[in-house]
Amino acid sequence: MGEIKTKVTKESVKAFIDTMPDAVKKQDSLTLLKIFQDITKEKPKMWGTSIIGFGSYHYKSNRSTQEGDWPLTAFSPRKQNLSLYICNGFADYADILKKLGKHKTSVGCLYINKLSDVDLAILKQLIKKSFLEMKKKYKA
Repeated sequence: MGEIKTKVTKESVKAFIDTMPDAVKKQDSLTLLKIFQDITKEKPKMWGTSIIGFGSYHYKSNRSTQEGDWPLTAFSPRKQNLSLYICNGFADYADILKKLGKHKTSVGCLYINKLSDVDLAILKQLIKKSFLEMKKKYKA
């Protein structure tokens, strides 16, 4: 059976953020940490070496034998951008995305260069809606 390699670790979220050399990315990460904690009421956990996740659910892939646990929502301060994991995708969020500001999306990730590029109130709406949908879907 295929197993996901990215799992919860015991590493410190704060220590991870403190290692960031880019001051803007570090501050944006601290801001996102507070936003995600306020919205989810979940304790942040490191998933692998660079993903900060909130809550979790168990999934089984329809396309392969892979299954495992994954955060209900998460973010990762990558070198090129901030990656926010909107795990249920963007199909229901077209109106919100129009108002968000400068961003890109893939299947389940929202990419933002820096938080000053987006409307934080709109971003909070998106995170909250996605998180609540994931909790409902997976009864987490």
